[in-house]
Amino acid sequence: MSKTWPCLVAGRGPSPSGLRLAVAVVPGARRTGADGLFDGALRVRLTAPPVDGKANEALLDWLAGELGLPRRAVCLVQGQTARRKTVAIDAPEPEVQAWLARRLGAAPSKTP
Repeated sequence: MSKTWPCLVAGRGPSPSGLRLAVAVVPGARRTGADGLFDGALRVRLTAPPVDGKANEALLDWLAGELGLPRRAVCLVQGQTARRKTVAIDAPEPEVQAWLARRLGAAPSKTP
């Protein structure tokens, strides 16, 4: 039984077991953290400003820390200057799904 997340795509990361996570970033927030799903992406609020790649680095550092992965296991693959980003994660899919469930509550229901 697999719970699906619209922001998570399996098998497209830097390794065969890797994942791609769609993220909608809100830089310059009061606190850093996940803030639900937004238009098929995980909304992440970051305290870092959107200047000189600081928000990108903060996003990758936060994701690695949240998932308990080394920093090299997460990589920005799309959206370097946009608020909408794609992050490659080299981790087993069930672990990332479990993390999403813990951070956001129950998995979203499937829509036909």
